[in-house]
Amino acid sequence: MKKFIIILFLCFSIFANAQYTRPINFPRYDNQQIHFGFTLGLNRMDFTIKNSGDFFLLDSVYSVENQPMMGFNLGIVSDLKINQHWNLRFLPGLIFGQRNMEYLVLKDSSFTTKVMKIESTFLDFPLVFKYRAQRINDYRPYLLMGGSYKFDLAAQKEIKEEEKPKIRLNRSDFYYEIGFGIDYYLPYFKFSTELKFAVGIKNILKTDNTQYTRAIQRMNSKMIILSFHFE
Repeated sequence: MKKFIIILFLCFSIFANAQYTRPINFPRYDNQQIHFGFTLGLNRMDFTIKNSGDFFLLDSVYSVENQPMMGFNLGIVSDLKINQHWNLRFLPGLIFGQRNMEYLVLKDSSFTTKVMKIESTFLDFPLVFKYRAQRINDYRPYLLMGGSYKFDLAAQKEIKEEEKPKIRLNRSDFYYEIGFGIDYYLPYFKFSTELKFAVGIKNILKTDNTQYTRAIQRMNSKMIILSFHFE
């Protein structure tokens, strides 16, 4: 029995080692100092809303909530190798999406719901550090941390008459970002799947003299971004 266990253990070790050391795609890919690519993805835009608590002073607004929506994004990948495990990445791009604001309004002695569609088109300038774990065959997991500057091209566009009343957002904001992903080394390129969380720092609500902005004390933007990188 002991001999059988020893032989079985040796066979398993040889098999495991063969699996670990099998020929891999792009064995010298990570030796490149700089490389480029492009990215496509999906996003889920949302708000963090802190209500003012002054609803009883307002004429008709009794509550306000946000509804996250799905969008898409595209961009360019620029990657600088710092050392064996760390890379610095700059991924400028465009983010398209929408968030809905749902107001509970008292009108003509009855409650109605008013939904504001807040569309956004961001110029996105993220700069992040990428920490890569040890490569195993054709896979390499990684972590992300960094920040970004986002400029909303749609924030100050003209509001149509049928859309009024409607709140406005400030155009620019800074975000901190964290995420994780996996690099897949394919025969002709590297493919990555990545999930990232971005949280805005500034109060993006542009205040005016309407009850729709007075109902909100502070509003921050946040996103969940699923990206597919081709490098």
